[in-house]
Amino acid sequence: MSVAFTREEDYEARAADLPDRPISPHANLVTASGLAAIERELEAAKAAYAAAQAAGEVSTDRTAMARATRDLRYWSSRRASAQLTEPAPEPGKVQFGGAVEIAREDGRSQTFRIVGEDEADPAAGSISYVSPMARALLGKSVGDSAVVNGAEVEVIAVRPSPGD
Repeated sequence: MSVAFTREEDYEARAADLPDRPISPHANLVTASGLAAIERELEAAKAAYAAAQAAGEVSTDRTAMARATRDLRYWSSRRASAQLTEPAPEPGKVQFGGAVEIAREDGRSQTFRIVGEDEADPAAGSISYVSPMARALLGKSVGDSAVVNGAEVEVIAVRPSPGD
């Protein structure tokens, strides 16, 4: 057997030994849209797993099976632990699922929706409820200030959950 083939097989074996995706120690709070997203990811993981099994030769593409198995374990766990969270509206208060607009010391303003960990995407305007920014802002009202990463921000608008 050629050494080149041995190395390729060794590489494939190492690649197939993927570590599990880390599961957060925090409660898996989700909005309705976050729960729907988890269910879509779980269905996609099931489909990828079925496709990897149907492809047959697991020994020739162990990476695809390992990835599919890892994702299936992760999304199954996240779906099982998901806690749909729809707090009673508290007008004017920053809450899970709602949006908050802040003013920074440098004059910039930003709006964030506070959501579950799996649905957070800061670039798209959503942050996890366990992020330092969300923790500092939850429960605040318009006019309140909070310190985030050593800088002060002021709450300038609060919008309730869009009802997902």
